[in-house]
Amino acid sequence: MSEGEVVTRTRMPNTVETIERDLKTLGLCIGDVALVHSSLSRLGWVCGAEQAVIQGLQAAAGPTGTLCMPAQTVNSDPIEWKNPPVPDGWLSVIYNNMPAFDVNRMPARGMGRIAELFRTFPGCLRSNHPQVSFSAWGRLAAEVIKNHPLTPQFGADSPLGKLYELDAKVLLLGAGYDACTCFHMGETRFDRMPRKRQGASILVGGERQWTCFEDFDYNSDDFDKLGEDFEKEVPVAIGKVGEGECRLFSLREAVDYAVSWLPKNRP
Repeated sequence: MSEGEVVTRTRMPNTVETIERDLKTLGLCIGDVALVHSSLSRLGWVCGAEQAVIQGLQAAAGPTGTLCMPAQTVNSDPIEWKNPPVPDGWLSVIYNNMPAFDVNRMPARGMGRIAELFRTFPGCLRSNHPQVSFSAWGRLAAEVIKNHPLTPQFGADSPLGKLYELDAKVLLLGAGYDACTCFHMGETRFDRMPRKRQGASILVGGERQWTCFEDFDYNSDDFDKLGEDFEKEVPVAIGKVGEGECRLFSLREAVDYAVSWLPKNRP
């Protein structure tokens, strides 16, 4: 969506204060722990863009709250790259030269402008997973991101597992259920989940190394349908933040619902 289209569909300019107000109306409260998935363009024109959205989130959660966002990277097996694919002759070059994951240097990819700026904000911490790291800010940030295991990357010991134990909320800030990573935690509890070999560039003993590991073959293709069914059975707050339709719900209830839904709806 172009900047002109964003301006055209915006009734009134959004600011830090209006973002905070709309989030509180939706149900985000002081002291909440929240996993945020976001789409800046869906919110309409924001004075201050992604910086203002983050500051509005921080104001709504307050100094006792905790915010978390995905910070996934492109540090994955190039055999699986589709958009775009790379020639076979490039694979060995990538395996031998992909920089090792570094929480401070490697950018997030495909997470949107809000999540990418959020990971650099003062006080933000990032989990040490080379592919699916999470960034967190606030009172419980260190607890959420610590000791992110290589595999299973979305399991009970991952940041998602920590958020599950903290009874966090999920905020879809203009984003859809297809971006709802907590459903992946439900996949780790699905006994028919396929597994696959994966790889990433990491530091081992201070040296860059391409490392292979096995994990679940996560698949978000049916998350929109999963989310649609979830809304029919579990309370979900739906409202506007700026121009964007947003949703707020319990992460624990979403994971538990996915655990029951997957065996009935996946072959």
